[in-house]
Amino acid sequence: MPAFRPIPLTLGLALAWTLPATAQTTSNLAGAYLAARQADTDHDFAAAVDWYGKVLLADPANPALLERAITNDLALGAVDKAAQSGALLLKSGARNQIAYLAVLTADIQAENYAKVIADQKAGHTIGALLDHLVLAWAEVGTGNMTQAQADFDAVISNPGTKTFGLYHKALALASTGDFEGADKLLASPDAQGALQLRRAVLAHVQILSQLERDRDAVALIDSAFGKRLDRGMADLRARLVKGDTVKFDVATSARDGLAEVFFTLATALGDQADQTFVLLYARAATALRPDHVEAQLMTATILESLDQMALAAQAFGAVPPGDPAYVAAQIGAAEVTLRMGKVDDAVKLLQTLNTTNPADINVLTGLADAQRRQNQCGLAVASYDAAIALLPNPEPGNWPLYYKRAGCEVQIGQWPKAEADFRFALKLDPGQPRVLNELGYTYVDRGENLDEALKMIQTAVAAAPDQGYIIDSLAWAYYRMGRMQDAVAPQEKASKLMPVDPVVTDHLGDVYWSVGRKREAQFQWRRALSFGPDDKDRARIQRKLDIGLDKVLQEEKAAAPAVPNDN
Repeated sequence: MPAFRPIPLTLGLALAWTLPATAQTTSNLAGAYLAARQADTDHDFAAAVDWYGKVLLADPANPALLERAITNDLALGAVDKAAQSGALLLKSGARNQIAYLAVLTADIQAENYAKVIADQKAGHTIGALLDHLVLAWAEVGTGNMTQAQADFDAVISNPGTKTFGLYHKALALASTGDFEGADKLLASPDAQGALQLRRAVLAHVQILSQLERDRDAVALIDSAFGKRLDRGMADLRARLVKGDTVKFDVATSARDGLAEVFFTLATALGDQADQTFVLLYARAATALRPDHVEAQLMTATILESLDQMALAAQAFGAVPPGDPAYVAAQIGAAEVTLRMGKVDDAVKLLQTLNTTNPADINVLTGLADAQRRQNQCGLAVASYDAAIALLPNPEPGNWPLYYKRAGCEVQIGQWPKAEADFRFALKLDPGQPRVLNELGYTYVDRGENLDEALKMIQTAVAAAPDQGYIIDSLAWAYYRMGRMQDAVAPQEKASKLMPVDPVVTDHLGDVYWSVGRKREAQFQWRRALSFGPDDKDRARIQRKLDIGLDKVLQEEKAAAPAVPNDN
C-alpha cells in the first residue's frame, strides 16, 4: 500500500507564481495552502477539507490537491463528495488509488456492478488483493457466480492471499444459500487463519446454525474465545444453546460482501499502516453498510487515536441502542467525551448507562474513572466498590481497579484502605511499575517506610526507564530523604522527559534551590507557572518566588496538624 505522499512545498510556491492574482490574493492562497497542510498534520479532516477547497478554487484540476481533498472527504465519510473529486481526477487519465477507492465505493453504493467490473478491467486498482476480491463480488452482484468463483479461486491460488480468498468465497456461497459449500471452505485447514478474526468466527457460527449444527456452532465459539466472550458473542451462544436458529447476515448481498472486503483489509492493516489510510477503508465499509457495527467501532477507535474526539464520538454514537455492542460504544463515547474535557457530560452519560446496566463492570469502572476526573473521589470510591464487588475471583488484569480506588482513597483521607488496595494490586501484578511508583511516592510524601519506598520507586524506574513521572518520584524521594545532590540528576531527566509538566518543573525548582542553585530554581518556578498548574500549586509556587522555599517550608510546618487524618 502506498503511504500518503506529502505535497511538495514547491507546489505552494508554484501556485503563488502562476496565478494571475493580486498580491493580496496570492497571500491568501498561500495561507490557505499552508493551513491545509497543517490540518493534514493535525488530522483535522474537516479543516483540511475547507482549506483545500479554497486552494482548489484557484487550481481545480491539480492532482496533488485533489488527492488530499479526496482523502479528507473520505476520512469524514463524505463518499459522494469524494467520488465527485475522484471522478474528476480519474478523468484526467490519472491512476490514483485514493480517487478510485472513492469512485468505487460510490459505484457499489449505487449497485452499479457493471461499471465496477469495467473500471477494474480498464486498469484501475486499489491493490492486488482487493482487486480480485472486488471483481469477484461484483460478479456476484451481476449474478455471474461462475465467473465470481473463478475470481475467488485466483485469490485462493496465491499462497499469500489464500486465507482471504477462502473466507470471501465462503461468504459468497453463503449469501446464495449454499451453506454446505461455505462450511466446507471455512472448515478446511487453509482457512483456519481467518478464524482468528471475530467476524469470520461469527460467519461460520451462523452458517453452522443454518445447517442445524448448533452444538458445533457452540463448540466453535468456545474454541475461539473460551470464557472471554463479549456481550454479542455471549448472547449468540445463549441462543444456540437454547436451540434457536441464527440467521446468516454477515454478508447477504454483493454490497455486504464488498463492505466485508474493505473491513477485512482494514483489520489486516491494523496499527501497522498509516491510520488515516486504514480509516479510509473502515469508512468505505460503513458507507456500504451503516449497520456494520464492528466497522463503526473501528472507525471510532481510529479517530480517537488520531485525536479527533468529536468525530470519534459521532462514530461511537452510530451504534444503535438495540445492538449488543451498544454499551461498549457508549463507554467509548464517554471516554472521548472525557478527553474533550467535558467531564460532567461524560459522567451524565455513564450514570444513564449505569441505570440500565447496573451490573456491568465496564460501565461502573468507566463511571468511577469519570468521577475521579471530576474530583469526586468519594463517589468514585463507591463506584469502584460496586465494580470490584462484581469480581468473583480477582485476576492479574484487575489490578487497575484496586490501584485507582487506592488513589481516590488517598485523596479522601482513607490511608489504611488505600495502602491495602495498593498492596493487593501488587499481589495481583507483582512488579507493576505504576503501583510501585504510586505507593512508594505516597510513602515518601507521608514520611513512612522510606527505605522500602525508595526500593519500590527504584524498581519502577528500572521497569519503566522512560516514564518521566516515575523518575520524578525517584528524585522526589531523594529530596524528601534529604539526599539533595542525588535528586538532581533524576529530576533533570524527568524534566527532559516531561518538559512542560508544571509539577515536574516545580520539583526541579525545589531541587535546585535545595542545592544552592537559587536563580535556576526561580527560573524553573516561573516556567512551572507558565504551564498551567492548578490553583493550589500556583499559589504555592508564587509564594516560593516571593519569599523563597525555605520560608515556605517553615510556614507549612507551623501550620501542619500534629496528627494526620486517616479517617
